[in-house]
Amino acid sequence: MKQIQVLGTGCPKCKKMAEMAETAAKEAGIEYTLEKVTDIQEIMSFGVMMTPALVIDGQVRVTGKVPTISDIKELLQ
Repeated sequence: MKQIQVLGTGCPKCKKMAEMAETAAKEAGIEYTLEKVTDIQEIMSFGVMMTPALVIDGQVRVTGKVPTISDIKELLQ
């Protein structure tokens, strides 16, 4: 099971990232959990300075932009 985390304070881009990550995981047929991390201290603990950020299985994969669904699917492989 993949652990997907979206780091962000709740801005429109952060919400879009969460929607797209969920769509990508469903389309790929992957079992996953999705967590939205909004606490700034927790976000900083990942070393992230720009949001939104996408974390997959504890590893920061994207920061500061919203990737496409196909890009997210590739990252989930």
